[in-house]
Amino acid sequence: VQLQASGGGLVQPGGSLRLSCAVSGFTLNRPAVGWFRQAPGKEREAVSCLSTNNDITYYPDLAKGRFAISSDSAKNTVYLQMNNLRPEDPAVYYCATDLGQSSSYALCHKRPANWGQMNWGQGTQVTVSS
Repeated sequence: VQLQASGGGLVQPGGSLRLSCAVSGFTLNRPAVGWFRQAPGKEREAVSCLSTNNDITYYPDLAKGRFAISSDSAKNTVYLQMNNLRPEDPAVYYCATDLGQSSSYALCHKRPANWGQMNWGQGTQVTVSS
């Protein structure tokens, strides 16, 4: 199982970015997949999660109305469209999956103590600055 995130970069406040996560070793039709982020000195947090078997999404408050997660099973890729980026959004963004979990809600609420059960990509840096 491998996940490779890309698409990060520098964007001005209010701008947009689309992150991509190329996956291999599993198919995007059962497990939940998600995006998480970690800023310097802060704990890693869930950003958006998707149930790939029924396209049900879950967004924490920080992402509602601004971020959208989606997947393309033909391309084995998960996307995170981020709009209206704010000064508090800079972080390293990681894509991840739990092959034993199909619920987007459950994946986004997985306790950090259990993150070792997940498969993680290497992360991509997002910077928001004018």
